[in-house]
Amino acid sequence: MPNCPKCDKPVYFAERKTSLGKDWHAGCLRCEKCNKTLTPGSHAEHEGKPYCNQPCYAALFGPSGFGRGGAESYVYK
Repeated sequence: MPNCPKCDKPVYFAERKTSLGKDWHAGCLRCEKCNKTLTPGSHAEHEGKPYCNQPCYAALFGPSGFGRGGAESYVYK
């Protein structure tokens, strides 16, 4: 039985969410920046960690500068 990459506890078949080639608990598959719960296949990854497609991944790893990609208009508090 595989362990969750976030909490390192066993992931049982009935509760697993497979993403990034690993099995996760549904509550552990969250964006590394904003902590939003993610669904498999609908997020981005960087260095094996999940991120929201917009705005987190774009703001952290997308192009920078005014008017590029639209991510710069989002303000984190």
